[in-house]
This record gives sequence, C-alpha cells and structure tokens, in this order.
Amino acid sequence: MTEETPSAVNEPAFWQGLYDRREDGWELGEPAPPLADHLARNPPPQGKVAVLGCGRGHDCRLLAKAGYQVWGFDFARQAIHVARALAQVEKLDIAFEQRDIFDLLPEYRGFFDGVWEYTCFCAIDPRRRGEYVGLVSEILKPEGWFLACFYPLRDGTDGPPFPTSEAEIRRLFAPHFTFLEASVPQASVDRRKGLECMVLAQPLPPVRGR
Repeated sequence: MTEETPSAVNEPAFWQGLYDRREDGWELGEPAPPLADHLARNPPPQGKVAVLGCGRGHDCRLLAKAGYQVWGFDFARQAIHVARALAQVEKLDIAFEQRDIFDLLPEYRGFFDGVWEYTCFCAIDPRRRGEYVGLVSEILKPEGWFLACFYPLRDGTDGPPFPTSEAEIRRLFAPHFTFLEASVPQASVDRRKGLECMVLAQPLPPVRGR
C-alpha cells in the first residue's frame, strides 16, 4: 500500500480507490488466523458482535458460523458488496452496512455484546485513535467484551497501516477498559509474525456522581 497523509484515510473514496486498483494489501482472503485460533480455544460469550472495518467480511462469516449475531461495517462500497455476496453464498445472516464507523452513535450506543478489531485501528487517522476507543466503549454493553489483534507493532509513522505499540494501546484504552489478556498471537500469518498483539478487554464501569 502506498504511503499517504493521515487525513486521506478519512474519506471513503480513498479506500474505494484502493479496492478499484487492487491495492488491498491487507486482504488475507480468509478469516484472520488469530481470531480463528482464539475462537477455537477460548470463545467469548455469544451475542451481538460488531466488526469494524470488516472489508470483504471474512471474519464476519467466521463469527456467524460460530453462532454470533454479526454486524459488519466498512467505508468502501465494493467491500460491502462483496461481503454481502460471500455471506449469501454461505447462507449466513449477517448485517453489513457501508458507513463511517465514527457515525455509529447514537444509533448503536450500548447495542453490542462484543467488538472484534483487526486492521481497523491501524487504518484510521492516528489522530482519531482516542475517538476510536471512545466509540468502542460506547457501542458496547457494560458487560461486553472487546477482542482485538493490533497490527503493526513497529516504529515509524508511515501508513496505512499506521504503526502502534503496546504502550500506546494500553495508554489509550486504560481510561475506558480493563485488560483481561494481552499476548503475542501464535497463529499470525507469516508476514505479520512479531508485529501483532492480541488483547481481550472489558469496559470499565461508568464513573458515578459526575
């Protein structure tokens, strides 16, 4: 993927252009192996799950097959079109919406039991990461769960994918979440090994009396 200024990724046309030019280097053509591995070993509680930046919906279909009610959101028209078609082929009932994830409120406030994150956090403008964390905490139910595979953990500022670090992740999420697990996924694809961090977190209870 070509290097772009962070602001460029705020527009749907940027992502649609990457799909049109087949510059979708994040595409694995299958569900994320770290997610598949986690579901096989320690699946989170069933319920309604949001997949932010769902792309062609590979992770959505895996979650639906595992029994979750799934909503997939993505900026790009083509991605959602393909995601719907692939789900239809497998006769899976998944709600796909083409929209900006930052516009999910107030419609989806407190709606989801879980959120799965993979390659959305690294795709948004890094200046909006705090806003992303707030969004996730708002769309989750108080007893919900946040499962994420953060990528890429490396130095630099170029992107997308824009790099991050475990220290930044903890700093941003600490005001809203408690971390239950944090580990290096064993099932990363070869080109991402050593660049990913798997996290399971839970929203903190709201502060009373303010």
